[in-house]
Amino acid sequence: MRRYGKNPDEDDIRVRPNRKGNRPRTHTRPKHEDAEDGMVLTVDRGRLTCLVEGRTVVAMKARELGRKAAVVGDTVSIVGDLSGDKDTLARIVRIGERRSVLRRTADDDDPFERVVVANADQLAIVTALADPEPRPRMIDRCLVAAYDGGLTPLLVLTKSDLATPDKLLEAYTPLGVPFIVTNRDELADGHAADRVREQLNGKITAFVGHSGVGKTTLVNALVPEDRRRTTGHVNAVTGRGRHTTTSALALPLPDGAGWVVDTPGVRSFGLHHIDPSRVINAFPDLQPGTEECPRGCTHDDSAPECALDAWVAGGHADPARLYSLRRLLATRERREGD
Repeated sequence: MRRYGKNPDEDDIRVRPNRKGNRPRTHTRPKHEDAEDGMVLTVDRGRLTCLVEGRTVVAMKARELGRKAAVVGDTVSIVGDLSGDKDTLARIVRIGERRSVLRRTADDDDPFERVVVANADQLAIVTALADPEPRPRMIDRCLVAAYDGGLTPLLVLTKSDLATPDKLLEAYTPLGVPFIVTNRDELADGHAADRVREQLNGKITAFVGHSGVGKTTLVNALVPEDRRRTTGHVNAVTGRGRHTTTSALALPLPDGAGWVVDTPGVRSFGLHHIDPSRVINAFPDLQPGTEECPRGCTHDDSAPECALDAWVAGGHADPARLYSLRRLLATRERREGD
């Protein structure tokens, strides 16, 4: 076998022909100046359904994006066949900057975070008051994820015909979280959807909740033109519902009043990725009190030099607000069923 030196300029060097007839690879990437903007509606096995100028277009991620993944709610730039016709496929070449991100991990020991939805304005936390029983730790975890990701929380309590919401709301009144209480009769006649819709106007709202709480039933009432399969029965032994929504899906509210993102039911909401220092941003009345805290203060009960105690004792904030903050910060160290 003949070996060449550093400067192989001999005439007998063989050059393999390009059988495909395409251009050789280059590190110069196209700018895709003709790309059109779109919004990701759902993701299914590498295929992304996007809304582009009123048309639904199926696309795949371009290779040059590497491991960067687009999720529901992302604004993307798309090239290729944008007709939306059957069996056509476009390419996503850019993913826009996200103004908010709802993330979770499988559990608190899992370092791999999953982005549930991007660019949502609001997180609707759907919880049943009975059948299945409410899980306050689950609500706390969703609140922490909302505050960390830049979303405004909304508490939606269902099945008030089976149990009173008073005790549960008592724990969240100091947080100032807006809430809506519904029952099954209101869901059936549409009154529940009307009241919830008032809180959704002009916003992108992600709905999250564990299985069996009536989340998808509520979404179906909000967007009747795009009904999804309702949640399965609640297991009498475990008190948990069966997952029937398997992928996140963005649905437009009637008359262009906003968007609803229905997410799969979850049985856990891990917070491994949460930076506790960002949760304090959701408590503007307490935030000034952290100026005297030592560097790296976690602001929880295990931080003896935390300046928030003196701040509250001086009458600058309600003690119930500090208790609520520390309860949320502590939820990362607790199991959801505790």
